[in-house]
Amino acid sequence: MTKKAVILLSGGLDSTTVLAIAKSQGYDCYTMSFDYGQRSRSELAAAKIVSETHGAVSHKTVQLNLRDLGGSALTDDSIDVPEEVGEGIPVTYVPARNTVFLSLALGWAEIMGARDIFIGANDVDYSGYPDCRPEYLQAFETMANLATKAGIEGDRFRILAPLLKLKKSEIVQEGTRLGVDYGMTVSCYQADDEGKACGVCDSCHYRKLGFKEAGLIDPTRYA
Repeated sequence: MTKKAVILLSGGLDSTTVLAIAKSQGYDCYTMSFDYGQRSRSELAAAKIVSETHGAVSHKTVQLNLRDLGGSALTDDSIDVPEEVGEGIPVTYVPARNTVFLSLALGWAEIMGARDIFIGANDVDYSGYPDCRPEYLQAFETMANLATKAGIEGDRFRILAPLLKLKKSEIVQEGTRLGVDYGMTVSCYQADDEGKACGVCDSCHYRKLGFKEAGLIDPTRYA
């Protein structure tokens, strides 16, 4: 029997690698992206292309408007995206974003009979977001099995984060092994309408570092 999985897909390097991993493990993949008012719109186009390229059964883009809340450089144009890696949790943190995304993925998963939800969270080379930590993901999985009909009937959900303990270079190497074309992905927090990256935000910093440490050519298109 074929396994179904929901894959949270931003169109960036990490989530695209996760999709490739899930596909290689024999899952029928259902990808979910979010139009949440983010600064970079080109990542949504990248997510659609990535889904088609990697044979997703279905790709869904959910409309949200986190700009109504603001509070992040990604959802409030009055807050500048920092152009260097700083200390602490950066202003690119979007409050409750992964909780909202995972909750909607959980709903879709229950509706269509998937019990595994994949997310590209990383606890090594990342920006320090609190909703990328293993403690958070375990807590959400616990909640998912308390809050759903399937969960309380024993058909349990799993939140899977295969990149959690990998360095960015290891992520790039694994994706390359699985045939990922990273040239189609967009990771930059402020990529232009053509998907060209700024090259200076912390997402660009970690992406550049990953290719450099992996000894691979960086296919990113920079503005």
